[in-house]
Amino acid sequence: MNNDAPKPESAEVKNFIYQEIDKDLAEGKNGGKILTRFPPEPNGYLHIGHAKSICLNFGIAKHYNAACNLRFDDTNPSKEETEYVQSIQEDIKWLGFNWKDEPKYASDYFDQLYEWAVKLIKKGKAYVCELTAEEIAAQKGTPTTPGQDSPYRNRSVEENLDLFERMRKGEFKDGEKILRAKIDMAASNMQMRDPIMYRIMHKPHHRTGTKWCIYPMYDFTHGQSDFIEGITHSICTLEFEVHRPLYNWFLDQILEDEPDVKVRPRQIEFARLNLNYTVMSKRKLLELVQKGIVSGWDDPRMPTVSGLRRRGYTPESIRMFADRVGIARRDNVIDLALLEYCVREDLNKRAKRVNAVLDPVKLVITNYPEDQEEMLETINNPEDESMGSRTIPFSRELYIERNDFMEEPPKKFFRLGPGREVRLKSAYIIKCESFKKDAEGNITEIVCTYDPETRSGMPQSDRKVKGTLHWVSAKHAIDAEVRLYDRLFMDEEPDGHKGVDFKEFLNPDSLKTLTDCKLEPSLAGVKPLDSFQFQRIGYFSVDKDSTAEKIVFNKTVGLKDNWNKKGKNK
Repeated sequence: MNNDAPKPESAEVKNFIYQEIDKDLAEGKNGGKILTRFPPEPNGYLHIGHAKSICLNFGIAKHYNAACNLRFDDTNPSKEETEYVQSIQEDIKWLGFNWKDEPKYASDYFDQLYEWAVKLIKKGKAYVCELTAEEIAAQKGTPTTPGQDSPYRNRSVEENLDLFERMRKGEFKDGEKILRAKIDMAASNMQMRDPIMYRIMHKPHHRTGTKWCIYPMYDFTHGQSDFIEGITHSICTLEFEVHRPLYNWFLDQILEDEPDVKVRPRQIEFARLNLNYTVMSKRKLLELVQKGIVSGWDDPRMPTVSGLRRRGYTPESIRMFADRVGIARRDNVIDLALLEYCVREDLNKRAKRVNAVLDPVKLVITNYPEDQEEMLETINNPEDESMGSRTIPFSRELYIERNDFMEEPPKKFFRLGPGREVRLKSAYIIKCESFKKDAEGNITEIVCTYDPETRSGMPQSDRKVKGTLHWVSAKHAIDAEVRLYDRLFMDEEPDGHKGVDFKEFLNPDSLKTLTDCKLEPSLAGVKPLDSFQFQRIGYFSVDKDSTAEKIVFNKTVGLKDNWNKKGKNK
C-alpha cells in the first residue's frame, strides 16, 4: 500500500474523478479493488503539469488506502534516456510519494504486446501497410469526410503474419512498413481510422538493447499495460479523451476470449495544467536546453520539477498548488502568480529571516566606538515562535542597500536621507549626518550617528521612526553571489501565437547575477536547497553551485506579487 504518500489537502472535497471511483466501488466493479498508475514517457524531465498528475494519481491511491504504480512508457528509443528515468524517480520521491513495488516499464511487456498484435492479425483486425506517413495523412479524410482504405488493407492473414514476423526480424528499413489496426476508415472519431500499432525503428532501447527493431505505439501499449498490471482507473489528461474509444477497442479485442477477467481498466480524463508565462511542451523545453537558452533541465527558470526544486520551491508548496488548482473537466489557464503565492505561503511559515544586502553601500556610525562589537538578538521567524532566536554582530561599519538611501529623498520616502532617521532592524536608531561620493557621482559612504538609548528590545527603545532597514556588519559579512530569477517569458501565452516562434517572447531580464552581496555570518554553513527569507527582499534558496569558498543563492520568489496584468514588473 502507498501509505507514505501525503493525503490530498482537500480530499474531503471530492472532485468528479473521486465521484466516479466511488460509483464504481458502489457497483462492485473490479472486486472493490483500486489501483492507479503514473505513466511518464522518459523523454524529458517532469514539469509542473506532471506534478499535478502525480498528486492526483498518488493522492487517489492514498485516499482509498490503495496503491499507485510508476510505469515508464518507454516505447520510443529515439527520444528516451536513462537520465530521464532517474530524474523522474527522484522528482516523484521529492514530491513526497512512493510507488508500489519496483518501477514498471512498458518494455517489460513487449513480448506480450507482440503476441496480442499477432492475435489481432489472426482475427483479421490488423494488417501490414506500406503507405508513408504523408500518404496515410492524405487518405485519412477529415472529421466530416470518410477516409480511403489502404491498398494493403485486405491482405490475407497469412501474408500479414509473414510480413509482421519479418518486420520483427529486421528485414525492412525504418518506415518501410507498419502494422495498422483494421477498424473503420469512415469512423467519425479520426483515432479509429486504422491507427498505427507498430513501426520499425532500428535503434537500441535503453533497457532491451537490440532485441527489438519494431516498437508499439502508445495507443496500443497503454491500455494493455494497464490491463497487465491490474490498473482499475487510468487517469489521463483531456487530450486523450478522443483516444478512449480506441483504448477500449484494443481491450475488447484482447479480452474477447477471456470472459473471466476480474479487473478491467477504465480511462477517465481531466484537464491538463496550463500555466501562463511559460511553455509546457517537452519538445520546446528540450529546445531551450539544447540551444543553451537555459543552463539545463534544472535551470531555476524552467517549469520542471527539478528547476522549481533548485529555485527553492518546496514539495509542500507544489502539493498546495495542485490542490488549489483542483481537477477540472475542461481546459483552462492558471495564473503563474498562484504558484508563486503557494511557495510564498509555505516559506513564510518555515523560512528563517536573515539579513542580506544585495547592492551594498558602506555606512559608518561615527559616534560608535571603533573597537566595539555587540551581539544583538533577533527572532528567527515571527510566524513560528518555536524557531527561537539568534544573535548577529553589530559594529561601527555596516552595509545597507544602496536604494535605501537617497541624496534628495521625496516626502514619502521613509528610508535614509540627509538629516533623516531610521531604525536598523533589531538594533538602533541612526541619523544620516553626511555622505561621500566618487568622481562619477556615486555614493561611496554614508556617515551617521546612532542613539545608544534606542537599542531594540530595551525598555527605553520605544522612540518611533517610520523606516526600518536591514543591514550587515562590514567586519563580519560573508561574500555571496545572488542570482535574481524572473519569469522566462514576457507574454502570457508564448506558444499561442500562430506563425511566431515562442522564443520571440523570452524575457531578457529573466536572470540577473549579483556578485558583491553581503550576508550575515550565520549563513556560513548553509547547504544546497536551504531556504531563507532575506529581510525586506524575498525568499532565497542555496544553489547547488555553492562551495565552501563561494555561497550562491537563487531568488525563489519576492515577498509579494510584483507583476501587473500585462505581465511586466511593477
